[in-house]
Amino acid sequence: MNDTLHCIGCGVAIQTTDKAGLGFTPQSALDKGLETGELYCQRCFRLRHYNDITDVSNSDDEFLRLLHEVGDSDALVVNVVDIFDFNGSIIPGLPRFVSGNDVLLVGNKKDILPKSVKDGKVTQWLTERSHEEGIRPVDVLLTSAQNNYAIKELIAKIDHYRKGRDVYVVGVTNVGKSTLINTIIQEITGDKDVITTSRFPGTTLDKIEIPLDDGSYIYDTPGIIHRHQMAHYLSDKALKLVTPKKEIKPKTYQLNPGQTLFLGGLARFDYLSGEKQGFTAYLDNNLQLHRTKLAGADAFYDKHVGGLLTPPASKEAAEFPKLVKHDFTINEKSDIVFSGLGWIRVGSAGKVSAWAPEGVAVLKRKAII
Repeated sequence: MNDTLHCIGCGVAIQTTDKAGLGFTPQSALDKGLETGELYCQRCFRLRHYNDITDVSNSDDEFLRLLHEVGDSDALVVNVVDIFDFNGSIIPGLPRFVSGNDVLLVGNKKDILPKSVKDGKVTQWLTERSHEEGIRPVDVLLTSAQNNYAIKELIAKIDHYRKGRDVYVVGVTNVGKSTLINTIIQEITGDKDVITTSRFPGTTLDKIEIPLDDGSYIYDTPGIIHRHQMAHYLSDKALKLVTPKKEIKPKTYQLNPGQTLFLGGLARFDYLSGEKQGFTAYLDNNLQLHRTKLAGADAFYDKHVGGLLTPPASKEAAEFPKLVKHDFTINEKSDIVFSGLGWIRVGSAGKVSAWAPEGVAVLKRKAII
């Protein structure tokens, strides 16, 4: 038997000596965990019971090592992406790592998109975008781990495409990967919330093995941390205002050239030139938007960030990265995407600028809706 014990929440090796180290568990908790069969490290215990997060230092090298392991095995790769933040949830270089293994693409958080958006359209859109990234999935499925949407269908597809092989579930942090696996485990075994989940980047620390009936395994791998996700710059309280948990209610603003829209204090959208038109924002329903004149927008931001323009809250505003400008020319119906925050749909030709915290990606794409 392997003497190393692992946390069933995040997969890290359990140890009882270094309080500050990964996998620390007090001896009394270890004894109790061995008794009950529910062995969690202290970090996962706190996260599960108190939603208390402890910073961890998992290096990108470790993630790369695990990805190489995926490439070296004959397995089905289930790549979970966030429909709401597709570009922020793509794993850079994934086709190189999976080297010939079949990829099943799962677009999670289907429940976040307005109900008027048809599944077929989103599936086609995801297929086109993944092809642009060099990923040729054997199939594309939309799910909602939170609402148990299409979970039985996902289990059936995994079973169909794995052909008796192991399954590796991969994704960047915050795409809902561990929630999805918990839902699969619950569907198969009836056990709830076995794997640690949270809104914070980097909750799963080492791969977690889930045995299947035929001797194969489903492996939940750690989320690859994307440095340009908005989540890395926000506190727990602020994350609640930008991480949608239910269907988005789009908001349309009529703007003339020379007007600015502030997305809380996190981002900014300037309409530079074109005809007066409506711009539709697809963002968390709790995020407050403010329209103002472009001419005084810089001063308005400096004066009101952390107050009228929140998040960030006043105490975080001083350390919040400065906003960086990205210019776009629009020729067809397009989305201007703020990675990890949402997007603004532009319907007609014109010139716009989008501002986001330094390091957070902003891009133009063909409109999804």
